[in-house]
Amino acid sequence: MDFLQWLLTAQIPMAGSALLLREVLGNAFGLASALGGMARRVWAWPVGIAGNLLLVTVFAGTAFASAFGIAPEAGVGSATLWGQVGRQIMFLAVSAYGWAEWHREGHASADQSGAVAPRWASGRARLGLVLAMAVGTAALTPLFAAFGSYPPVWADAWTFMGSLLATYGMARGWTEFWLIWVAVDVVGVPLLFSAGYYASGTMYAFYGAFTLTGFFVWWRAQLREAGRAASSAPDSAPAEAAEVIG
Repeated sequence: MDFLQWLLTAQIPMAGSALLLREVLGNAFGLASALGGMARRVWAWPVGIAGNLLLVTVFAGTAFASAFGIAPEAGVGSATLWGQVGRQIMFLAVSAYGWAEWHREGHASADQSGAVAPRWASGRARLGLVLAMAVGTAALTPLFAAFGSYPPVWADAWTFMGSLLATYGMARGWTEFWLIWVAVDVVGVPLLFSAGYYASGTMYAFYGAFTLTGFFVWWRAQLREAGRAASSAPDSAPAEAAEVIG
């Protein structure tokens, strides 16, 4: 119980203010998960889930603090971002799906590397992503406002929907999911800083550059996979012809 109390209240002094230890740890797990995702490794999912669990307690702000009898200092985990809370819970559900998908596809990979094969989403899937982003943001904004989410509430809804779609795209192995993260960061970083979540804001500012790098890493991997498939096609043609003749 003493350890739990320490974990819930521990802060890291910084530049006359402080950062919640839980927020720093949660984002550290998130960074490790992103690195695993760039390398297309299955372990990225459970590592990310651990970070999500920590960040649920962070973004619940005063609601979580009150439940445990904690009185947070002003600006240190005091703002409640229900969109961010829902975002972490959503991550838990979609990450479980992604974990299962990557585990299955990794074992079935042609090179037995255990890595998922990146690919482009279809035109229909891309259209669905755009429509879901627009409609979902519009629908969630009044809902989050009713729960008292930190303004501007549309930004909270945007980051929630973008995170949902990006994580789903990652689970499906779509290379475009990195670009959705860029759109999330453009809106989410200013929101996090204005709400006083400096560790998360700094981490997601870094993610902005990181996600662009991840996009090109996956794109190159996709081209290598296509080249490998093309180079192996002529070798298999004689065998296939022999089977037909036989």
